[in-house]
Amino acid sequence: MDRALTLDDLILAGIALAAGLLAAFLSRAVLRWLAKHAKRTRWSGDDVVVDALRTVVPWAAIAGGAAAAAAVLPLTRTVQHHTNQCLQVLLIFAVTVSAARVIAGLVQTVTQSRSGVAGSATIFVNITRVLVLAIGFLVVLQTLGISIAPMLTALGVGGLAVALALQDTLANLFAGVHILASKTVQPGDYIRLTTGEEGYVVDINWRQTTVRQLSNNLVVIPNGQLAKTNMTNFTRPEQRLTILVQVGVSYDSDLDQVERVTTEVIAETMTEITGAVPDHEPAIRFHTFGDSRIGFTVILGVGEFSDQYRIKHEFIKRLHRRYREEGIRIPAPTRTVALQQGTVVIPQQRGAEDLASGSVVD
Repeated sequence: MDRALTLDDLILAGIALAAGLLAAFLSRAVLRWLAKHAKRTRWSGDDVVVDALRTVVPWAAIAGGAAAAAAVLPLTRTVQHHTNQCLQVLLIFAVTVSAARVIAGLVQTVTQSRSGVAGSATIFVNITRVLVLAIGFLVVLQTLGISIAPMLTALGVGGLAVALALQDTLANLFAGVHILASKTVQPGDYIRLTTGEEGYVVDINWRQTTVRQLSNNLVVIPNGQLAKTNMTNFTRPEQRLTILVQVGVSYDSDLDQVERVTTEVIAETMTEITGAVPDHEPAIRFHTFGDSRIGFTVILGVGEFSDQYRIKHEFIKRLHRRYREEGIRIPAPTRTVALQQGTVVIPQQRGAEDLASGSVVD
């Protein structure tokens, strides 16, 4: 414009800016009220959307007021163009950041609400956020009049060099995506690798998998190594599992009595100990005529992997106490040595029942 700046222009520009600021303040107050009501709903997605709108709407109101103020001022065409570009970049930046927050939040909400999906795995959230921010950056460049075609071509040509330089990082990235997509490992699972590492999976991100051991230490495993290692998942296909406890009684024991007493101890342990599975049918299987005992296996049901240690502890204490009350002996194997004059020493394995009979080898 060729005309000079007047007082009316300044007043109109001030009114436009004030209107934009007032609209931003009012919209933020309304969105704060909506956020309180959104927290009362079961779906957490509306919380994410309202939180993002609390950023976009006020900035959009401010940018609109600034654009209206610039329109009423007698600015040159070049200044007006640059002003509009700056306001557009500001608005695009706010929208991009909010969109990244919304989409990443919705992805996390969906993964947390569905079983068999990585609820707390950050890899999907991070990939979504990076893609949205990259798209917003390209839109900003296009708005500023910078052609993105040569940039995309250069990225395509240089992508091979970048892939070669970052092949380990990319291998871990795709391995993490494959692990989550195949649903073999999810955060919260208890796993054991053939290399010896074991614990609860805390998180799977773009590079590594974090495992928390029972000692509360963290083990960081690259995704590529995790994908190539043989692994046992104690949480899948279901969290409940069975444990085996080996027991032995003397040969003079009444096996029917042993089975009855052991079954009673199992039922008592399963109903009173936290982490046990009361509806699990107990199983006792005699299987071995040993040197000094008849061996059998007790099969117990536990709700989760780490519960087995507490259940074994209580079961063995209670079983030992009941066996003593019922007169059921658990023999301790002993080794005696038979000495003969002029000959070598001959070891002999003997049980506690032989010692009880008082037999001695000279």
